[in-house]
Amino acid sequence: MSEAGASGETTANGGQSARLRLLLGGAVLVLVALVAGVLLGRVTAPTAGGPIPSNTSAEAGFSRDMQTHHTQAVEMALLVRDRSDSDDIRLLALDMATAQMQQIGQMAAWLQLWGLPAASPEPSMTWMTRPAFDGGSHESHDGTAEHSHVPGEPMPGLATPEQMQQLRDADGVEAERLFLELMIAHHQGGVEMAAAVIERSEHPVVLDLAGGMVRVQQSELDYMTELLEARR
Repeated sequence: MSEAGASGETTANGGQSARLRLLLGGAVLVLVALVAGVLLGRVTAPTAGGPIPSNTSAEAGFSRDMQTHHTQAVEMALLVRDRSDSDDIRLLALDMATAQMQQIGQMAAWLQLWGLPAASPEPSMTWMTRPAFDGGSHESHDGTAEHSHVPGEPMPGLATPEQMQQLRDADGVEAERLFLELMIAHHQGGVEMAAAVIERSEHPVVLDLAGGMVRVQQSELDYMTELLEARR
């Protein structure tokens, strides 16, 4: 091999090694941030100012089901972060992952402090089928129940296993577009769940977290819609 060829190969290998180090370093930082988020959520989870919910309450059901819902959002955010070169997408994904991991920690801490098991005694989303405090389910603009859901069926906005595999297989702008489409639906489902528990709870800390979710995720929905339009 010529000196020029050897030099080019060395440069290429060096560039690949540097990129690998950057990727690994970034992955470690993300992992540290996520673990810190969970721990912070557990430590800072407030419990004062409300009664202890029952095992089949809306508060307990929401805490369990939203942890599952958030876990998929975190997975999607980390997948697109590794597949995108867009600073906007990568920053949004990291913000989502760290914020939702912190909320997972908070909701897990609530269940522990309330003395309730992490596993539900009934099918997922059963709590969402029960009447709101105003005596019934609210109706949407087309006259159907706004928060109707069949217990045990997939949660609102949850991506299917096939959609998650598509995201794993995608790259670049294709991955960004798919992530935004899936996360918009995911956020719409999350807002629906948060709004449903607000209608069914009087517990201050639950109302505070759920209200914050509605505000933040609605803002992120608007932003993701703009990002998606720019990629069509």
